[in-house]
Amino acid sequence: MKRQTILLTMLLAFSAGALACTNFIVGKKASVDGSVICSYSADSYGMFQGLVHYPAAKHPKGTMRKVYDWDTNKYGGEILEAEETYNVIGNINEWQLTIGETTFGGREEMVDTTGIIDYGSLIYITLQRAKTAREAIDVMTTLVEQYGYNSEGETFTICDPNEAWIMEMMGCASDRKVEKGRTVWVAVRIPDDMICGHANQSRITKFDMKDKANVRYSKNVVSYARKMGWFSGKDEDFSYNAAYAAPDFSGRRICDARVWSFFNRYAEGMDKYIPWAEGKDANAEPMPLWVKPSKKLSVADVREAMRDHFENTPFALDGDIGGGIWEMPYRPTPLYFKVDGKDYFNERPVSTQQAGFVFVSQMRSWLPRQVGGCFWFANDDGNMVPFTPVYCCATESPKPYNTPGADDLTFSMDNAFWVQNWVSNMVYPRYSMLFPSLKEVRDSLDHSYIRLQKEVEDKALLMDEATRTKYLTDYTAEKADQMLARWQKLAFYLIVKYNDMTVKPEKDGQFTRSRYGLGATVKRPGYPEKYARELIKQTGSKFEK
Repeated sequence: MKRQTILLTMLLAFSAGALACTNFIVGKKASVDGSVICSYSADSYGMFQGLVHYPAAKHPKGTMRKVYDWDTNKYGGEILEAEETYNVIGNINEWQLTIGETTFGGREEMVDTTGIIDYGSLIYITLQRAKTAREAIDVMTTLVEQYGYNSEGETFTICDPNEAWIMEMMGCASDRKVEKGRTVWVAVRIPDDMICGHANQSRITKFDMKDKANVRYSKNVVSYARKMGWFSGKDEDFSYNAAYAAPDFSGRRICDARVWSFFNRYAEGMDKYIPWAEGKDANAEPMPLWVKPSKKLSVADVREAMRDHFENTPFALDGDIGGGIWEMPYRPTPLYFKVDGKDYFNERPVSTQQAGFVFVSQMRSWLPRQVGGCFWFANDDGNMVPFTPVYCCATESPKPYNTPGADDLTFSMDNAFWVQNWVSNMVYPRYSMLFPSLKEVRDSLDHSYIRLQKEVEDKALLMDEATRTKYLTDYTAEKADQMLARWQKLAFYLIVKYNDMTVKPEKDGQFTRSRYGLGATVKRPGYPEKYARELIKQTGSKFEK
């Protein structure tokens, strides 16, 4: 690209496509129970996305499959269909294989406009065809070499119950005079005892080309950069992101800072990488691709990391008036703005209002695959909603996540995305006032689902495969329905309790009425003290009595 800043400014700020996502990865020896865990927040304004489902199927030899762009639904062309495809629910398949992504953009001139397959289609086609992470890498790279890859630079999380990989890919443009290969890519296995993350910035630098067990790459990954004049050193000194997507201010402060925050939660010594995350010191020590956590992580730990707003760090969002009267840890977009002709930016945390869905995928090798793959799903900003369990064998997408008639412009009370966004958008502008009520319900549901997990799975283990699949499909639907009903109730509660910026007291679970029984008792909390002080600081004696 001409400059990565341009791409990030245009696409992160205005949110075309899904170029604003976050992935975290936990190796099996870094997790509490030996699970491989990964997470994904799909962040894009205007994005309406439920829980996709592709049933397992057999296809006659020679069947062709139409490919539609995941972001735009634009028809791309046809590819040869696999003779057998696997059950996929969300971003996990029946073999517990999970794939996520974040877009880093990179060099604009590398986008292959002649390619058929985009990053989103590549994910879901691969989930239907691969059983393991290594097989997924084979499928993905073979598909794009055969049919072309028309997206910008992408980092993929690719995990199975035994391994976690990170793969970065870019097209080689449509000019075949430069290079015969259609993509440049590299995949690196995350050590089992480490945690990793990526968030819209290419993260792979140098890699060991001799380590065939843990590193894979395209034959042209170095030669293409040489031919384009982007690299001239020895092969062993080649850095993928230096050649194709060098981190600039945006790539560090807007993107890598999210990864730093995850590392900082669970690893020691991360203060030394604050200058890197700040993005302004050209000589700052680069942040490593992975770190060893100071404790083993659970699903709940990763879930909380997906709710992060840089709390208790130099990037925290509670130190200025940007959050408004009620101190919301969110900022209006676009990310960049001007005042008197000077450029400024907003911090970009993991948890963000434009999230279409968030997941934490749990993959366990010691259990039957129908039970081992538990995909914890939230259909909005992960901070504002609970994560319901979705088992990888589920043969149907629950109605709240796949609601007939609901879409980007059509609200439905039966749809999780819309009901959850309704509640979130009540809470955002009055965050410190309303969020405690939301959090109480959110955490109660989260804890109940985690608490029930062993009981449900122990029961499933006693069943034959067909009965187990139906049982876990029904359980998946039951919890989604339960969550939706509780969130509808929460919406009604919030509008009554906090109507007109007042607060109605409660006693024994009931709102209290006024002394004479005519209307409700209300409290008027007024300004939070910090905001009141800032208001007087700005207005002086204007409002003094």
